[in-house]
Order: sequence, then structure tokens, then C-alpha cells
Amino acid sequence: MRKPFKEYLWIFFLFLSFGMFAQEKVTLSGTITDAATTETLIGASVYIKEIQAGTTTNEYGFYSLSVPKGTYTLQVSYVSFGTIEETINLTTNVKKNYSLTSSASELQEVVINADKPRADVRTPQMGLNKLTVAEIKKMPVVLGEVDVIKSILQLPGVTNAGEGSSGFNVRGGGADQNLILLDEATLFNSSHLFGFFSVFNADAIKDLKLYKGGVPARYGGRVASVLDIYQKEGNKEKFHANGGIGLISSRLLLEGPIVKDRGSFLIGGRTSYAHLFLKLANNDNSASFYDLNTKLSYKLNDNNNLYLSGYFGRDLFNISSNFDNTYGNTLLNLRWNHLYNDKLFSNMSFIYSDYYYGLTLDFIGFKWDSGIKNFNFKYDFKHYVSNKMKLTYGVNALYYDFNPGKITPTSSSSAINADQLDKKYAFEPAIYLDAEHQLTDKLTVSYGLRYSLFYRLGNQTINTYANNQPVAYDPELKIYEKATPTGTRQYGSGDAIASFSNPEPRAALSYQINDDASIKASYNRMAQYLHLISNTASPTPLDVWAPSDNYLKPQLQDQWSAGYFRNLKDNKYSIETEVFYKKVKNRLDYIDGADLIANNAIEQIVLNGRMRAYGLELLVRKNEGRLTGWVSYTLSRSEQQTPGRTAEEIGINNGKWYKTGYDKLHNLAVTSSYELSKKWSFGAIFTLQSGRPVTYPNGQYHYGDITIPSYGLRNENRLPAYHHLDVSATLTPQNQQGKKWQSEWVFSIYNLYNRKNAASITFAQNQDTGVNEATRLSIFGIIPSVTYNFKF
Repeated sequence: MRKPFKEYLWIFFLFLSFGMFAQEKVTLSGTITDAATTETLIGASVYIKEIQAGTTTNEYGFYSLSVPKGTYTLQVSYVSFGTIEETINLTTNVKKNYSLTSSASELQEVVINADKPRADVRTPQMGLNKLTVAEIKKMPVVLGEVDVIKSILQLPGVTNAGEGSSGFNVRGGGADQNLILLDEATLFNSSHLFGFFSVFNADAIKDLKLYKGGVPARYGGRVASVLDIYQKEGNKEKFHANGGIGLISSRLLLEGPIVKDRGSFLIGGRTSYAHLFLKLANNDNSASFYDLNTKLSYKLNDNNNLYLSGYFGRDLFNISSNFDNTYGNTLLNLRWNHLYNDKLFSNMSFIYSDYYYGLTLDFIGFKWDSGIKNFNFKYDFKHYVSNKMKLTYGVNALYYDFNPGKITPTSSSSAINADQLDKKYAFEPAIYLDAEHQLTDKLTVSYGLRYSLFYRLGNQTINTYANNQPVAYDPELKIYEKATPTGTRQYGSGDAIASFSNPEPRAALSYQINDDASIKASYNRMAQYLHLISNTASPTPLDVWAPSDNYLKPQLQDQWSAGYFRNLKDNKYSIETEVFYKKVKNRLDYIDGADLIANNAIEQIVLNGRMRAYGLELLVRKNEGRLTGWVSYTLSRSEQQTPGRTAEEIGINNGKWYKTGYDKLHNLAVTSSYELSKKWSFGAIFTLQSGRPVTYPNGQYHYGDITIPSYGLRNENRLPAYHHLDVSATLTPQNQQGKKWQSEWVFSIYNLYNRKNAASITFAQNQDTGVNEATRLSIFGIIPSVTYNFKF
């Protein structure tokens, strides 16, 4: 007789319990903070020498370690901070908090040595890059503004679409395939001034991680990468301020205690003022941005903490008072951390995200509003079952409200009629479980499953088409065109227009060859239910997000990767190398002549295709000494195929594989910083990438007096190679020791040798000579800048 499922479940848990309690153990737990700022430290290491057992802190600085009773040597460390080492006698469960001192601090007597960056050879996590705020601030950037997005472009596998372009591309994926999180809230546009700056204020950032592969099961909704950024919590001990004054923008951040040792606040703001100089020069055009970061934290007791964080940003663009463009993000997150016991940590979040785009054209007489909102509930658990087994599990549910566009006349004399494109709604719940399991001293595995669902909801009237095909094919002309709807179907509020469900398994392993080297492998499947409707290689504020439905199918990615990781010469150097292969189903592409603007039936101009990307990544770091930095190189290929749906159809590009707009065969980045003295330090970045794929005309024909270009296969040409060298020098005035006011001057030169990189090349006929001409558009030449930074 077969045993019921519940009986097997009880046997499993009894076996697990026997393994957990076969030897009497005690638990050491607590939080690790920065001694100077009281900020909790994410990813700090807690390690016991004698039994070679260790763990790291979670996103809120909490750690838990279970060991047999005894006396041990405990090490607590964090990159760029000192290492605390002490002897500890563990006979009962102990809660012990530690404060680490920055290696740059004067308090060297409590520090044994500074912890150095190193390759992670122990955990099975792959495709993960971390950058500290200190590293980011050393990088020279455009116009002196520290930029998080520009900094991650120096990592292997990450490229951009060119200067002045927003977003970033990871392992051959589109910018819309990246999940960008700020304090767990989704950002739909990460750029200011159409890509010149990012929305992240580096002064307010605490931690940054970029997952390119081996993505943990707690993340979902995108198929290329996850950029996870946490803001600082604010100083619970003292009031502090820091900021900077640059050529076109300035920033200020304030933080301090609300109730000492229990509650804190943080508020930071940035604004640009280049538009003021334009007005002084009697120029009616202007472009500016501002943003605000806020965070409140309060410790109710040892087991409960509350956080309220927010972000608000806006870009303002105006041309002669006839063209007004406003866009930006609004984020809000209320979080509750609860410690059930010394092994079970939880975090509950209520999140609101809103991306808005507005456009006013007075000379035409209309106003355009569009955007996307989402409401997200998350409940996550971190369960330290034992030193060899850690579980992460939870649920989350997102509700989407899409506004593709609303047109409103600006005056009674306007010839524009008011119109609202169909609003769209969707619901995306998910549940997940992740396990990290140390099988032997050398072999560690992680495995997990995310199960996601997606419901495309009414209220909306949906077109129906013959053979359920919204795109028609003309076999004589061999072109695709919009199909004529055969009718409509009305869905009421809450009705499911379409529904999907996808299991998303994740698995990874790490085999530690010795204390300094390991090999790793991983696999993950991810589903993406949102599509970015755009006809540019780089996202723009006017881009529209659309949910999956009966015609726009969810994107499904499978990615495999393997790598070798090694630390050399006592962690002075580290090497990380990975190879990857991924494929994506249901990647949309547009038919020739697609009209995306104010289109209420997007399904009529897109076809479902597939995408693949593969490559090799190499990262070599020098971690200590006066000269530090890294060299990253990526050799990769990114391709798409959109074959015909039937034997008679040719598909896009004759059904052949073609390069995506973000294919970069070669990508080299060299990042370095040099500490000459306590007074002077220097930084340099060299970037070299293959040119972006484009489609050039390969001929022309005449129709009457009109010359019309003809084009070859899609993306078979390339822009010229993209490269530039940036340098910076930081002057820290002497005799600041012990003073409340600390300052520095940062001098930088972007594009030192004045390379005219091509953002685009256009072809046109000269009106005077009748000769065809190619025109290169370059955004930046050489740009010097100076910034004054201060703190008190």
C-alpha cells in the first residue's frame, strides 16, 4: 500500500531534524555595523578558524552561525574595513553585535589588518559583481557627476548603447531585460537628461550588486540581469552632512538620529542648474533635473525594525517654451524586519513605484501623458537551518497599472481631439524557495525554484483577428503589414484576458580546489511578462511598457554558465573568468515600417522571435598597494531570429539569425586608481568596445524627382569602434585631521584625447550638390570638470 504524501513529508523533516540536532549546538547571532556611521554592513564575513565555519550578513546586517559548544577564535571582516579577531567561549546561544572600523580611520589600535577585495571561491553564486561606493567615487565621469550606471559599464559583460544613451546591456540582453531595484522598488527609467546622468545619488547608496547569471530565486520578472541597490539608513549616533558642488549640478545629503541609538533619518537631494546659464545667455531652451532620496529607520526592539524609504525624481526639458517634456520616477517602500528567533529572519515590504512621462506641444496644441505604476507586496524569510544549510523563501505579488497614453487639447482652439489609449492592468504573483547546501568541505550547491503566474486583466476591448494573427503577410510583395480586425471582445474589470504560469528552476555549484581557487557552474530559467515597446537601441522616456497577452507572449530565458575563480599572492590579485550561453523565447521584433507612437494595437506591428547570446568574460583585479584596479574583457555575441510563421513567409531578415542592436563582439575596460600621497590620488578609465550594429542603405532608386534609399539585411553594418580615456585627480587639503569640516577637490577630464565617437550615422542627399552624404553625430568631445566635495 502506498504511503500518503504527508507521511513522506514527515519522514523528510524527521531526517532533516536528526541531521540538525545530532550534535548539541549553540547559535551566535547579531548584527554588524560601521563604527563611524552605525550603518549595517551587507555581506560582512563572520568566520570561526578552528572549524572553518562561516557566514555573511544579509541585506540588513544580520548574521547567524550555529556551532558545537566550545572556545573559538572568531574573525569579523568586511572589504575596506578592519578585521576584528577575538576569542569567544560559546556555551549557550549568544547575541553579539560588532562594529567595524574603516581601514582609513585613525582607530587602528582595534584593527588587525584591512580586509581586501577578493574573488568569492566558497559560495556557488556566479555572475555576481559588487562595487563599493568608494570604488565608484574614484572613477572619472562626465562633468564630474559620480554615476552608478557608468561605473557598472566597467564590469565584464556590461555595455552601453553609446554616449548620451540611457540604460545598459548585460550579456547581450536589451536594457528592458534588466530589473533595476532601489530599496526593493522597481525603477523603469534609470537616467537623467536622456542618459547623461543616472538617477542614483552615490552619497545615498549603501550597497550595489549586479547579478548577470545564477540569479537567486527571490528575483524575477526580467531575463537579463538584476541591479540591486540599497540606500543608507542614516546615522543613529550623530548628525552628519556631505555634498558636492559641480559645474552643472550640486548635491547635499543630511543624516542623523531621530532618537539616539534607535531611530535615524536620511534626506539627500541633487539638482542641476545649467539651464540658468542658458537663460543668462538669452537662450530660451533648457534642460534640468532634480531628485530626492529619503529614508527613515526605527528600532522598535531587538527583534523588530521599521524602515520607510522613498525616491522622487524629475527631468524637465523645454525648447523655446513651445515644447515641454517632464518625466521621472516616484518610489516608496515601507518595510518591517522581524527576527523570529536567532535562526529565522524575515522582511515584509509594501512597495509603490510610478514612472511618469509628460509632453506638451503648444505649437500643435496638445498634452500627452503616459506611465506605468506597480504595487508590490513582498514577504521574505532567511532561515539559517545550520552552518551547512541556509534557506531563503517567500512570496510576492505585483499589480500593474499601464497608461499607454492620454492626449488632451491645451486650448479650445486646438485641432487635437482628446483621446485615451486603452489602459491595461495585470497581476503577477510568485512564490520561491532557495537553498544553499554545503555537501562537503569542498562542494557547495544552491538550488531553488520560483513559480510565477501572470494575469492580464480587463477592463478593455480586445481586437480579434483571422486565424488569431494580428500581423498579415503579403506573399506577392513579401512584406508584413497590419491585419484588419475581424471583431472585438469586451472584458470587464477583473476578467482575465490571458494567463500564464512558469516554473523557474535555479541551480549552481561550487567546487573549492583549495583555499584560493574554485570552479563553478550554474543554470537558471527566468520569465519576463513585460515588454518595452521602443524603436531605438537605447531606451527613451517616450518608450511604452506593455504586458503579455494573447499576442505578446512572455519572454523565457535559459542560461548556462561555468567559471574559474582564483585569489593570488595572499589576495593581492584575483582572477574571475566565466563562459555563458543563453537563449530567450518570445523576444519581440518589429516589422518594417512599424509605427509605435500612440498605437492602440501594438500586436499588429510585432512578431515573436527568439534570441541567443554567448561569450567569455574575464576580470583581473589588483586589490592592494598604491595602484589598485581591474581589467575586464568580454568576447561575446548577441543574435536574434524571427522566422516565418508558415513555410511561405520569409520572416524578418529572411528568417536568418541577425545581430541584435546591443551585440558587442569585443568589450575592454581598464579601471585604475593610484594613491600618490595623503594629499593626491589619481584615477583613470580606458574603454574600448566594438561599434553598435546598424543598418546602412546599400542602394537607391528614383521615383519621379524623389530619391529613395534601399536597405540591406537588418543590422549587417556597424558603427566605428567606441573608445575613450578618462582621468581624474583628487586633492585632499592637509591639516584636516580632527576638524569637523572635511573637503576635497576632484579634477577630471572625460575623453582625454577628444575621440569623436559616433552616436549615429545618417545618410542624406545634399540639396545643393545632389551628392549622397553620410553625417556622423557625436555627443561628447573632451570635457574637463571640477567638483568640490565636503562633509561635516
